[in-house]
Amino acid sequence: MTLLEIIASLLVLSGLFGLINYRILKLPHTIGLVVVALVASLIIVGLEALKPDLGISDNVLILLKSIDFRKVLLEGFLAALLFAGAVHVDLSDIAENKWAIALMATIGVMISTFVVGGLMWLVAGWLDFNLPFIWALVFGALISPTDPVAVLSILKHVKVPRLLQAKIAGESLLNDGVGVVVFTILVAIAMGTQAPGGGEIGTAAVVKLFALEAFGGAVLGLIAGLITYALLKMIDEYIIEVIITLALVTGVYALALRFHLSGPIAVVVAGLLIGNHGARFAMSDSTRQHLFQFWTLIDEILNSILFLLIGLEVLLIGREFEQTWLAVAAIPIVLAARLLAVSVPIGLLSIRKQFTDGTIRMLTWGGLRGGISVALALSLPDTPYKDAILTATYVVVVFSILVQGLTMERMVGTLKSTPQS
Repeated sequence: MTLLEIIASLLVLSGLFGLINYRILKLPHTIGLVVVALVASLIIVGLEALKPDLGISDNVLILLKSIDFRKVLLEGFLAALLFAGAVHVDLSDIAENKWAIALMATIGVMISTFVVGGLMWLVAGWLDFNLPFIWALVFGALISPTDPVAVLSILKHVKVPRLLQAKIAGESLLNDGVGVVVFTILVAIAMGTQAPGGGEIGTAAVVKLFALEAFGGAVLGLIAGLITYALLKMIDEYIIEVIITLALVTGVYALALRFHLSGPIAVVVAGLLIGNHGARFAMSDSTRQHLFQFWTLIDEILNSILFLLIGLEVLLIGREFEQTWLAVAAIPIVLAARLLAVSVPIGLLSIRKQFTDGTIRMLTWGGLRGGISVALALSLPDTPYKDAILTATYVVVVFSILVQGLTMERMVGTLKSTPQS
């Protein structure tokens, strides 16, 4: 299929499925798209089982195989989606919760990675599936970060206390960058290859790589954001200013990828700077309104396509489902690891600071997984363990979006009215 045909197909399906959800299901838009796409996929599978000569799934598979989900998300959509999310986040709320966010996005991710990896390795052995410990850790790394796209999409429809929302949103914006770095390191170790950018893999190399990617990405984002801020302050023409922010997003992400820095962290830092300091001091009211409306629209369009693809990917992944029981077991394992990853940082900070009752419960249930985990799983090299990891990833992601996403509002309703921190 040509690029135009792929884009046209995705937009037509997004519009059609969105209409079905709006008129019939009335679910939050992105969740509704996943549901409708999943139902459509299952209907196609059923029709093919009854009448194999129809060839419906073959045509849909041609579309899906024409799309490299990993590249579309990690090298395409992700930069724009992270920036669109970051510009709408109040930096003062993030600063007020900086220690909780920082600990959950770093130590929390590491705790979750090893807890998920260890438990998956034990369960796999119990199920007589040979899953090496290092590959179990790889699964832990790709599934541990909460997905900012999924999280921010759900938070638009759920009224969460302000500071608790800042913790959930802030962590999701930062921990995916940390998770990608950990994932990259573990895959290199598992494959026995050199660390990205060259060099032997060792403790020093791992620390150096982590520091370079994470902190280097943050520095790149800050520098690019400051340059963009200076440019925005020089003019008052919203069309040019919107184009400048587009250049910022694509340019800083491309530079990060080129120099082996964390693109997600770079874009988030730049987005926080432009969305707060830039919006306050470098934009007129007209520019601020048009720029935020533009990025909101970009966010909605790309989210629609992304969640549509998540629902349709079952047609590709479903034909290679392996170790279904291991995939089902991954759901409580990931939730248990998330509970521990949240409890440790919040428990340490609660010694000196009071948190809203139910904070740990809400942060655990609100830690949604999404397209980033699927993209990372799809990027794995071909090994005997890839299909099982991919199956487990998809099952956890679908459960996260549908079950956790649809019950978050009910979970918020259980929070007591206590002082918020």
